[in-house]
Amino acid sequence: MMKKKIIILGSTGSIGNTTLDIINGNRKNYKLILISTNKNYKRLFFQAKKFDIKNVIIHDKKTFISKKKFFKSKKINIFNNVKDFKKKNSIKVNYVMSAITGIGGLEPTIDIISITDEIAIANKESIICGWNLISKSLKKNKTKFIPIDSEHFSIAKLIENEKIENIKKIYITASGGPFLKMNYSSFNNFNPKNAIKHPTWKMGKKISVDSATLINKIFELIEAKKIFNIEYSKFKIIIQPTSYVHAIVDFNNGVSKILTHPTSMKIPIFNSLTNYFKKDNFANKLNLKLINDLSFQEVNMKKFPIGKIIKIIPKKDTLFETVLVSANDTLVELFLKKKIKFFDIYKNLIKILRLKEFKRFKNKEPKNLDQIAILSRIVRLKTISLSVRSQK
Repeated sequence: MMKKKIIILGSTGSIGNTTLDIINGNRKNYKLILISTNKNYKRLFFQAKKFDIKNVIIHDKKTFISKKKFFKSKKINIFNNVKDFKKKNSIKVNYVMSAITGIGGLEPTIDIISITDEIAIANKESIICGWNLISKSLKKNKTKFIPIDSEHFSIAKLIENEKIENIKKIYITASGGPFLKMNYSSFNNFNPKNAIKHPTWKMGKKISVDSATLINKIFELIEAKKIFNIEYSKFKIIIQPTSYVHAIVDFNNGVSKILTHPTSMKIPIFNSLTNYFKKDNFANKLNLKLINDLSFQEVNMKKFPIGKIIKIIPKKDTLFETVLVSANDTLVELFLKKKIKFFDIYKNLIKILRLKEFKRFKNKEPKNLDQIAILSRIVRLKTISLSVRSQK
């Protein structure tokens, strides 16, 4: 049997490491062609040696230049970006995991599509800000897109072989984060240490804060609308504190489907690699205790006012989504540095989204990567300026 050729962009992050763990348990079926990191060259080198990988990318220019000789001395081909790799290698792979965080992951994601049969994208920002660019490239290169976020993986499985017109409602579940059971009056005293203590998932600091504000679910809803081409009115966010249920779909024939799995990204990643459900050592049987304690709840908009933002997001793909993502990312960074308070994230985000200079992007479709990158930088600077001013 031919080995499946694999590329992992962002191999040193959480999703990248999880993907490598799965491959490590079944090496006879996979051949790693290329891995990448932004700056974590030590981890990258360890991975390259462990899996006998001959090609690596270091996206950060300074780190790439300083470590170029080191990797070459180890007989590992090193590149600064996907374009450079493609110039030197005429190759077609079977599967790419794109797990680079932030808007910076959009360009390498689009660049890699042309050389793979399938791509799994674990980068919210890329899908939210540049889906129209990604989808054009997918169609042009006849590349299959695989949703990898647990919610979108679940929705894809639930609506598989179903007609969109037969779908009545899609529920995206949220855990409620670390503040779900706490009093609203205490929220402004919460610090970054509290905010990153997610009750059900092991996640990075940034995504943990996004969970605490609920903006991560707004992002997932926007992603779902784009990925599945289903209007916003058919989606609803609900709270499910244990994170055991990832999506529910109501159909017009009265049937509802529900998908559950433990809080591990191994399940969607494993299924994206194999394309079918197969028993593995991390698979669990149905957890009756969790099933009997699902406790679905409506979203409390007083606790999670950021949930209202979905009402002002355009129905088509626009540059306004870049404004949303860039402003939120900057505000979370400021909160983690203790420069603003928890509720300032929502307050300042609304202020940014209501500015005339940014509202005009509601009618502008992204035309290229430079357009998105330039706007993102402008929004970040404006957000910092506005936030610092409001603290004085």
